[in-house]
Amino acid sequence: MAQQLRPILDVANDLGLGPDDLILYGKNKAKIDLSVLDRQTPNGKLILVTAITPTPAGEGKTTTSIGLGQALRAQGERVCLALREPSLGPCFGVKGGGTGGGASKVEPSVDINLHFNGDFHAITSAHNLLASIIDNSLFFGNPHGIDTRRIVWPRVLDLNDRALRQVVVGLGGANQGTPRETGFEITAASEVMAVLCLAKDREDLHRRLDNIIVAYRPGKGPLLAREL
Repeated sequence: MAQQLRPILDVANDLGLGPDDLILYGKNKAKIDLSVLDRQTPNGKLILVTAITPTPAGEGKTTTSIGLGQALRAQGERVCLALREPSLGPCFGVKGGGTGGGASKVEPSVDINLHFNGDFHAITSAHNLLASIIDNSLFFGNPHGIDTRRIVWPRVLDLNDRALRQVVVGLGGANQGTPRETGFEITAASEVMAVLCLAKDREDLHRRLDNIIVAYRPGKGPLLAREL
């Protein structure tokens, strides 16, 4: 019989968060409202777990971090883990996911490994929207004077697919765009992902996205996302 999970509201209460602080995704998942960042609370202690070489079974940073959190909780400490969301690529390989293992696992592991709250999909869509805007600009006469050999903004996909790392787009005639080389990176490597992680607030997020370099122009330097 599957183990019954604690309602996320109960988990949040242990961290001093109430129902108004959460954006619920069912009974067992939620996001924390950004307004919580504005509260003045005592600083906790940060423990960074990094660069562990996993065993053949894959017990690395995540499993160790979860086990450490469980141990601290057993000693009466109030603990919160910050773990990266798994990419779909490793989920379908030998590793089998990124939510830990054995008795040191984050639940609901299936939901977390497969799309979770949709954030990876949102990053993928935002990144590829900018890629399509670049090609749209080329299609309509290249008004920004982009050097098509120096476009540095690829596309992304939340799957590690070797066949898509280096591709040619724009084939099929004049109505299908300008032929050029590009490629697909995994979504976790997207610059949009990095910007989202580094941004302090919505305004900072907007500023950082504006300043992304997408291509270069002969003699005129880089082309920024905001110029498109």
